[in-house]
Amino acid sequence: MAGRQDGYALGVDLGTSNTVAVLRHPDGRTRPLLVDGEPIVASGVYADTDGRLHVGRDARRLAQADPDGYEPNPKRRVDEPTVRLGGREYQPAELLAAILQAVAAAAVEATGFLPPAVVTCPATWDDTRRQVLADALLRAGWPSAAEHTMSGPIPPGTRLLREPVAAARYYAQVLRRPVPVGAAIAVFDLGGGTLDVTVVRNQGADPWGDSGFAVVASGGADDLGGLDLDAALVQRVGELVVATDPAVWHRLTDPQTTTQWRDQLHLWEHVRGAKEMLSRATVAPVAVPGLEAAVPLTRDDLERLATPLVRRAVAVTREVIEAAGLAPAELAGLFLVGGSSRVPLVARLLHAELGVAPTVLEQPELPVAEGALTDLPVPGRGTLPAATTPAQPVPAGQPAQVVPVGQPAQAVPAGQPSHAGPPAQVVPAGPAVTRAWPEPSAAAGAGPPPPTAFGPYPPNGPAPGGPGGSSAGRGRRGWWITLGAVAALAGVVGAAVLYLTRDRYPDLEFHPLTEAGRIAAGPDRPTDMFTAVRRDRAYLAHPLADNRLRVVAVDTGTGDELWRRETTTAAERWAGIVAGPEVVAVLADAAGDATERDLVLLDDESGEQRWRQSVRGDDEVFLSEDTVVLVDRTAERLRGLRVADGREVWSHPFPRDTSDNARTSVYPVTSAGAVNGPAYPDGQPRDLWHGNARRLVQVGADRSVRLVDMVDGTIVDSRANVADHDDLVVAHEDRLYVANDDSGYRLVSYDLTKLGEPTVLYTADGNRRPEALVACGGQRACLLEVPDFTSAGTEVVSAEAGEETRRWAAPEATGLVAVGEHLLASRTSPEPAVTLFDPRGRPVLADRDGVAVRLDAGNLLVFATTLTSSATDRSVAGVWAESGQVTELGQLKGVRGDSCSWHTTVIACGADQGFVLHRFAGDG
Repeated sequence: MAGRQDGYALGVDLGTSNTVAVLRHPDGRTRPLLVDGEPIVASGVYADTDGRLHVGRDARRLAQADPDGYEPNPKRRVDEPTVRLGGREYQPAELLAAILQAVAAAAVEATGFLPPAVVTCPATWDDTRRQVLADALLRAGWPSAAEHTMSGPIPPGTRLLREPVAAARYYAQVLRRPVPVGAAIAVFDLGGGTLDVTVVRNQGADPWGDSGFAVVASGGADDLGGLDLDAALVQRVGELVVATDPAVWHRLTDPQTTTQWRDQLHLWEHVRGAKEMLSRATVAPVAVPGLEAAVPLTRDDLERLATPLVRRAVAVTREVIEAAGLAPAELAGLFLVGGSSRVPLVARLLHAELGVAPTVLEQPELPVAEGALTDLPVPGRGTLPAATTPAQPVPAGQPAQVVPVGQPAQAVPAGQPSHAGPPAQVVPAGPAVTRAWPEPSAAAGAGPPPPTAFGPYPPNGPAPGGPGGSSAGRGRRGWWITLGAVAALAGVVGAAVLYLTRDRYPDLEFHPLTEAGRIAAGPDRPTDMFTAVRRDRAYLAHPLADNRLRVVAVDTGTGDELWRRETTTAAERWAGIVAGPEVVAVLADAAGDATERDLVLLDDESGEQRWRQSVRGDDEVFLSEDTVVLVDRTAERLRGLRVADGREVWSHPFPRDTSDNARTSVYPVTSAGAVNGPAYPDGQPRDLWHGNARRLVQVGADRSVRLVDMVDGTIVDSRANVADHDDLVVAHEDRLYVANDDSGYRLVSYDLTKLGEPTVLYTADGNRRPEALVACGGQRACLLEVPDFTSAGTEVVSAEAGEETRRWAAPEATGLVAVGEHLLASRTSPEPAVTLFDPRGRPVLADRDGVAVRLDAGNLLVFATTLTSSATDRSVAGVWAESGQVTELGQLKGVRGDSCSWHTTVIACGADQGFVLHRFAGDG
């Protein structure tokens, strides 16, 4: 294990309201570190009656019983000599140390030791405040603090780095945005409790080899952040409640008992959740303790109340830029970080007032922690310098949203390593495609609550705001398991024939949504809900009070329950389910790459458990009708297990490079029949096992590829020097497509019937990079290409051997999904929307708001809003791809969008307390 631990590093953003840690693996992959199962952990600290300090989720839960023992924002108390909690006095360093201890414990659990670390602090912190942080590190058992300066090498110890410098390095080195030497960017950090604005200048590499971003000017407001917007929204709720129930509101605003204090905490949590929802929806209900009916908040309420706060933030930003001796137009960029910068009004007003289009991320909590890792270069790679190419002008229009490599809010290709991502996910062994990922606040959350190990999808729907994307080589989330749920379906041969003739897919005879069945899920609202739809069955699952998972099989035609079973094993958190040819696969969640979790196979006819296998957090699983292939990263082997009983029937060691590195990427080879059927929002087939879909492509650390038969383990063919682990790779039918992840890249094609010399399909000019790759009909490959790092100039490139390469504009697009020979391009900024192109690049459906999913090669289902974990009403439409004709289907009432699954006629979703099936095509 020692060799595998070398090169680990940890970046920590100790925030006012939330703390985020990012763990980098020896091969350069990064991913959020789960602390008590959460990628974003509340910074609050609770002191119990024995004086023990609790943090994160436990602290918030304990505070509901005893609010006097809770400090939600200990970083705000850094200047105070002591803080009184639960009748005791604590030094601020003790409170910060409690958070750092929790992070250290999670790191040790994930890697076996505490890796070298970089901890960030605000640019405005003076020596006294930084000493408090240094004391906290020592109390928490970390090595003594050592701050990066431009005056000399950093002594050994835990490195301290200023937050805006970490963000600037992320901007230049991870997002690869150009910041020439001498140029400056502004970092706008709007967190839960504070606003920090900093202008940093790229001064070139310092004498010690580090990229030399230095603070030029800084400022901010200690009383301006997400908490202040929460307070304004709480006041608005009060205005609505006082009109009818003044006594209820008085109890909530002037609590006298522990119960009333607890109700006040619940109110603020509900308002905070509504605020996050209003970034995606126009109305959000707020449950007010003591009232029967929820109080609605609207986006108009949010923007009206937020406008004066955001205008103040804009004024502060202008002052800091002027203090740096610059005009806004002279900046090389304006980078928004911090969870509260997610509110759309923030980017909009900054753009309108300053004339600079901000760069906004899906999960703005992450860049500071991941940027901190640049202070600890990957062994053998050296430090990545800040970009030095000339800055490109930012076009006018909506604020640019950039999804960085390694952002957990972006889902990734099946079987491919990633820079960051959520826990293991089970998906059909389909084409390598990129998944959109969870909401930041709830697990994905701020975007959503913490993601389930499978989800949000597959198997359970799109990630919040997620495009159906396919950045097929951006790297598989190290966290997510790819489980190929593969099914041989009768009747697909005819569909495959139709697929070969363009535009011959008829519409599905869409009709208004009709309820087809409703299944109760117990007396209490389940914490998680999962669904899978296959053939004439829907499989519905939710955890029980004893942490076992209950799975219910339902006939989609009648709504009748067929069987109901509970797993024999329990898990603190479940990831989800996938329906295969003869089994339903169930996967538990994992807290880290090395954490063990259970994979359980249930018989699809009876629900009886066939077998259980222990896998780890970074393992991957591909399921065929005969064999389960386990990518065992601990043993560094591919292992074939028999579906019937779990017995190992074959095994192969991973290929190694000259440095004895055995990292690997594995991709399923998809068939035409599979990609013509229903898909997850990223284009991954829901029913994959059609035709010759029994093969995997493995990319080794030595750049070799080998074609492996899943059933008997035969290595059908192999070839050296084909692809790197971070290249875009898609294996479909008899073709392997590879686009190297670099400027001036090449898109090449290999014949999988015999891995000979590649055919070059396309060579990029200049500073252009591939963003997504899919097989898009026949032997054609399509990708998204981003020129000069400017997402507004994104284009689709369609290439085929012997044919003229086509290209057309797809501004801001981040994902591609093949729909027959049509292409669905999705974007997330400024709002989620999709465009459907015909094979010649003509838009059939242009800039439709929402998230679209493939039903078959000729039809789409379009959700008007992103599919999140909140139980809300969701409008749905059906689209015929050939004409772009839209049929409004109505609303799914009160469903949790991220739990939904579908095929060509039925959609199954979790609702507030149970499951509901709706029919939208065929017989109504």
